[in-house]
Amino acid sequence: MLTMNGLSGLLDALDASPWGATSGRAVRHNREAIAARRPLYTPEERRRRDASPWTLVQGVLAPIQFAVFLVSLGLVLNFLATGNGLAVATASVVVKTALLYTIMLTGCVWEKVVFGRWLFAPAFFWEDVFSMLVLALHSAYLVAVFTGFGDGQGQMLLALAAYAAYLVNAAQFLMKLRAARLDEARTNSRGVAA
Repeated sequence: MLTMNGLSGLLDALDASPWGATSGRAVRHNREAIAARRPLYTPEERRRRDASPWTLVQGVLAPIQFAVFLVSLGLVLNFLATGNGLAVATASVVVKTALLYTIMLTGCVWEKVVFGRWLFAPAFFWEDVFSMLVLALHSAYLVAVFTGFGDGQGQMLLALAAYAAYLVNAAQFLMKLRAARLDEARTNSRGVAA
């Protein structure tokens, strides 16, 4: 006999929709899997992270880059809206890109110190993959500007695409930072309870 639980199980098995949980179907929480997942940092990696001067460098460069991004975004949008200020907007994107290269290079050193790999450490694999897209778009912008490829509007639209990718990447890193803090809070609460 097909009961409600049996029917629900059958539908869950056949449902390929990624939006099932948002519509109220198949909302299950596997607490054991969440609790058993590997923390972002092992205790040794956390020790290396906390001892590394590159952690401070990253912590200083990230908000500076974000502030430059906000100013530059305003200048780019102003140029696209008014047609004025191409030189200032271009200079701001070049400065933002230079900061991006700096934070990426120092981030590679940080990753090597903490995880023993220059790039694509498992803990930051997808952030690093998306960072490559961010770098490619910013680099394409520089190539367009320095070779004179396209007009100012086309170059600024390319800058906006690079900035959109940067925002996604920044959000990835912020979520990783939050995950690391939650991991540390769980570790500390287990240590207190033990």
